[in-house]
Amino acid sequence: MRLRTLLFVVVSASCWGKSLSIPKEVIEEVKTTLLPMFGITETPKLDGVQVHVPEVLKKLYDIQNDLDYDTASLPITGIDTGSANTVRSFIHIESPVDQKFTRSNRFRLKFNVSTIPPTEILKAAEVKLTRAVVEDPVENHPYQRILMHDILRPGVKGVRAPITRVIDSKMIDTRKNSTVSLDVYPAVKRWMEVPKHNHGVLVTVTTAGDKKTPAKPHLRLRRESDPSNWARSQPLLLTYTDDGKNKQRSAEDMSKMRRKRGTKRQQRKNERDPCRRRQMYVNFRDVGWSDWIVAPLGYDAFYCGGECDYPMPDHMNTTNHAIVQSLINSADPSKVPKPCCVPTQLSSMSMLYVGSDNNVILKNYKEMVVVGCGCR
Repeated sequence: MRLRTLLFVVVSASCWGKSLSIPKEVIEEVKTTLLPMFGITETPKLDGVQVHVPEVLKKLYDIQNDLDYDTASLPITGIDTGSANTVRSFIHIESPVDQKFTRSNRFRLKFNVSTIPPTEILKAAEVKLTRAVVEDPVENHPYQRILMHDILRPGVKGVRAPITRVIDSKMIDTRKNSTVSLDVYPAVKRWMEVPKHNHGVLVTVTTAGDKKTPAKPHLRLRRESDPSNWARSQPLLLTYTDDGKNKQRSAEDMSKMRRKRGTKRQQRKNERDPCRRRQMYVNFRDVGWSDWIVAPLGYDAFYCGGECDYPMPDHMNTTNHAIVQSLINSADPSKVPKPCCVPTQLSSMSMLYVGSDNNVILKNYKEMVVVGCGCR
């Protein structure tokens, strides 16, 4: 109830214009209440850093918001993310080690995953590599194989060779331009368990069917001269984790769920009912969060308001107990209060934001938007 009151003050200020100032203590209370709910310890300090939002996260955010069914799980084709509700992106950490890889078909990638909370469970991880078309493919050998190696122990020049293991392999057609995804779950899981064993991964490319023929360079692994182009094409690690806050629905539960859009249509029919869903828009700009929240900049949270008078219609989502309580109240209001108008159905919300390490995160939160109201 207190959170709803605080949000209403912020919402009111947004609707009435800039002439209405929001008390500083209210803003601070909203921040301290919402941040833990979002699973964020503190707001990131960007300090003028330009953060590039990966296209893959933008598309996933749009897909999540267009789903017919309400779910906090991630609907990703080609990868099993299980109960994951959080996606984090990481870029390669450049170092002098990069200069040791002089060939275009062999390169090391290093990602710092220490910002993943230890309470979250890793469900999947992939590295996405952008490819360019090979203008002059090797005759009769247009296909290449990309191998992803987990570096178990780095090598020492003149002393020992590195110890690696292949964790994924993909065959690609060099005549086509696309993005290739490689599974790195075993490596990332090991890095999370023992951070000091994070030596990165090794990417190698070979020409399929002919080991003697050198592979044509087409993977974008090294920094390009154009910063904007490099931001779009640089290697990207995506981790999919479950923070344990969302209960995974069974297939039976999913089959019983009403479509989100259908529920909204039903709500519009019930707008004349005393107890109904009412407008409440939460504006992140008013609490000073528009610099690190990429999307949405605000959302329709809604709230339930109105009277629950006896007799209550069947379509009011009323419990038997509420009917009895309403009946007693109508006979003697001094004995018991009226039933309350409360949310009976809530849906999830996706949020795309910049984390404390300047990496972009997509997270799904359950029970953030009121879909239906009733008397309880």
